[in-house]
Amino acid sequence: MKAVVYTRYGSPDVLELKQVEKPIPKEDEILVKIKATTVTVADIRSRSFTVPPEFWLPARLTLGLTKPKKEILGVELAGEVVEVGRDVKRFKEGDQVFAASLIRFGTYAEYICLKEDGPVAMMPSTISYGEAAALPIGARTALFFLKLAGLKSGQSVLVYGASGSVGSYVVQLAKHLGATVTGVCSTKNVELVKSLGADNIIDYTAEDFSSADEIYDVIFEAVNKSSFSACMKVLKNNGTYINVTEPLPTVEMLWTKLTSSKKLILSRNSPETSEALDYLKELIETGKLKVVIDRAYSLDKIVDAHRYVEEGHKRGNVVINVE
Repeated sequence: MKAVVYTRYGSPDVLELKQVEKPIPKEDEILVKIKATTVTVADIRSRSFTVPPEFWLPARLTLGLTKPKKEILGVELAGEVVEVGRDVKRFKEGDQVFAASLIRFGTYAEYICLKEDGPVAMMPSTISYGEAAALPIGARTALFFLKLAGLKSGQSVLVYGASGSVGSYVVQLAKHLGATVTGVCSTKNVELVKSLGADNIIDYTAEDFSSADEIYDVIFEAVNKSSFSACMKVLKNNGTYINVTEPLPTVEMLWTKLTSSKKLILSRNSPETSEALDYLKELIETGKLKVVIDRAYSLDKIVDAHRYVEEGHKRGNVVINVE
């Protein structure tokens, strides 16, 4: 089968399209023919080995000390089940599925084996493979953290990075949960964020979000580009600050936690189960959630796709059409 392989860390040029051995499903696995995948921040960081200094050693032990342990990147997919292990009960050949593969990677390929009880579910019937492939990480992350924060109807949410993959889902899911949503984005993305249902838009190129009179129950930092102190200025005393890209608290964060009633939720992985995907599937099929696609590339243009995402200005998601 064809797969995009990388054998060393570095720029997008380390990615190569090669022929590799097609996987064989175990008793509790399904073999999926991948129709579409995506380029996520997880792929960029793993490929380039861009991690905080304090995470250098554990990241090297996980990803590979001198070279990558897992040579095929990719953490989201949509495709068709073409073979099932003898113990599999939930799926059959011909099923259209979407899934996350954040632990094992491997979606930059024509086929992948997935555990039946992992984060894999029947694909929404109303969208394309490309759209379905862009759901399992960004949307699941948004949902997980909003629920972790205990977001309630009537509360107010500020989303910094509202036009990105996670942010675009946060805007929609927070609205679905009954919140009043303010999205922070650049000028070119104002109309997009408005179309996602945001009640208010702040263009960060023209206005400082922390200088407004509004204060929020939840601040959701989706891209880690805002000032923590600025966020604290507009977060209510019992409010919750969420940062999905910052794994460790800074000194300022620790001090805030010790000296105030404000809650801090930092980056962590959501449970590797299918429940959230089933919930997102229902929202998609009932028209309560939509997927934002910025660009789509073919598998042989993966290097160009990585270069584009690495620039840090994508809107929503970047899809790779495998077939």
